[in-house]
Amino acid sequence: MLQVRELAIEVGGSVILEGASFSIRAHDKVGLVGRNGAGKTSLLKVLGGAEVPFAGVVNRTGGLGYLPQDPRLDGVDEVTTAVRHILSGRGFDEAMVRIEKLRIQMEEDASERAVSRFTRAEEQFRIDGGYAAESEVRRIAAGLGLEEDRLDLPIGSLSGGQKRRVEIARILFAGSDLLLLDEPTNHLDSDAKEWLLDFMRAYRGALLVISHDLDLLDEAITRVLHLDRYDDASLGSIEEYKGTYSEYLANRAKDEVRLAKAAQRQAKEIDRLQTLVDRFGAKASKASMAHSIEKRIVRLEDGKVEAPRASRSVHVRFPPPPKPGRVVLEGEGLAVRYGALEVFRNVDLALERGERLLIMGLNGAGKTSLLRVLAGERPAEEGSFRLGHNVVAGYYAQEHEGIHAGRTILEHLREQVPQAADPDLRAIVGAMGLTGDKVHQDAGTLSGGEKTKLALGILVAGRHNLLLLDEPTNNLDPGSREAVAEGLRGWPGSILLVSHDAPFVRDLEPDRVLLMPEGTLDHWADDYLDLVELA
Repeated sequence: MLQVRELAIEVGGSVILEGASFSIRAHDKVGLVGRNGAGKTSLLKVLGGAEVPFAGVVNRTGGLGYLPQDPRLDGVDEVTTAVRHILSGRGFDEAMVRIEKLRIQMEEDASERAVSRFTRAEEQFRIDGGYAAESEVRRIAAGLGLEEDRLDLPIGSLSGGQKRRVEIARILFAGSDLLLLDEPTNHLDSDAKEWLLDFMRAYRGALLVISHDLDLLDEAITRVLHLDRYDDASLGSIEEYKGTYSEYLANRAKDEVRLAKAAQRQAKEIDRLQTLVDRFGAKASKASMAHSIEKRIVRLEDGKVEAPRASRSVHVRFPPPPKPGRVVLEGEGLAVRYGALEVFRNVDLALERGERLLIMGLNGAGKTSLLRVLAGERPAEEGSFRLGHNVVAGYYAQEHEGIHAGRTILEHLREQVPQAADPDLRAIVGAMGLTGDKVHQDAGTLSGGEKTKLALGILVAGRHNLLLLDEPTNNLDPGSREAVAEGLRGWPGSILLVSHDAPFVRDLEPDRVLLMPEGTLDHWADDYLDLVELA
């Protein structure tokens, strides 16, 4: 299904991986793991044909289904319905259009030729499973948490999370022999995640998945490819482990202990031999022996065992916010519609200084739409809102809309704080693991986790006292998630939050919850934690 030989990958002018060789066959379920920024997404782009390799060979056989980390439906007409787009996975959308054209032609000209053309096309459509296809599409969509009525809506009227589910449904419906999935559980609630896990367990093709969802990695995979790359200046390599993610962690820990001991033994041997060279090198009678020992040292250093290095830790510290008035944000009678679809109406809310409000609701309930209105990214169809005295709002967008290709990391930060010196800006993103020449990299080439860190860095750079956060932990590894939670836990500003991440929500300790689309406000209780992943 997938064969990779001596693969090398270049990102932003630097080679990040070379000499990678592996294969994935039918029934293989493989997880691709590594730190944020190691190059997992870049590797998957090359494997999926979205980018070309710097060197090496990638051979794919059979049908391919590739889900990018941030799937864009820019090439899809916004008036195309969701169900029609999913049907395009097997080409049934075009077949239906052709049959309809032939039907109209037959009605206009009932000649034997016109009737025959329509009959052949309709028969082939039936043989291919076209008439049963829509029910299969709706079954897959339901499993992924897409409501029945959303499937008949235009793509342009769907939320970002719904569009992602539509694209996953299209890929799964296509019945590909090889699936390459980058963070497939992003934006999925717990029921949809469980359905996807069941699908992966039963899938008979070849599967390669990137995910920070530990349940998925433990329950749906049987092999791990570790992209080992310590930092942005390092050259990565692929290490292979059999078993689940938990088994990989245990075996990886054993390997690191073994490598550390081997590196220590080798270093001691090199030191011992060098001592002999220093002792005998000055003596003419021992010069030949000293030269021979030096050759042994060179051979040892050529095959030097690298001791594992501790992973860089991420530190997120939000600056003390300027003091606002008592009421930070007020909204009254807010409503959002997309065409004929009413997402929510008559939503009232108020947020006070230092308060934390969690917005909850099923996918499509308008959580992101409400945040976009309050961030000034789109107008409300009805109602109004206002920020309080001395309020400076910062918005973290779920789809990273504020991060633009063609601009570097430093350029993004300079736009936020033009008066700041470069060393100060470097320190902000450096604390989040974006160091060295990485700050000059085109932001469009960053991984999803790196874009998340940049977006958070932009928030840190600004002196905000109100944060509007839309799924801020998506794409982050566990260590980075904990760092973001730690950075916000003691921050005294106000927070309006949308998140499916129950541990993150627990750490932030919300004061109240806003239930969408009804707009009902309630005091926070730990009972709501059970609903966070469902909402």
